[in-house]
Amino acid sequence: MYEYEIYRSTSAELIRRADAEREIGRARRARRAARRTGRQDPEGKVRQGERNHFAPAA
Repeated sequence: MYEYEIYRSTSAELIRRADAEREIGRARRARRAARRTGRQDPEGKVRQGERNHFAPAA
């Protein structure tokens, strides 16, 4: 009987871990999809800041 209880406890823990991993995967896919939706924006993103992207001329 004791072995069966250990088996049930281990099984329940593995199920909880699998559910957590699935939830993490869903969150990652949702974030990725949210990033991709902005790519179809015709205006595009505007960079903020005064950073110079070119090296000074010699």
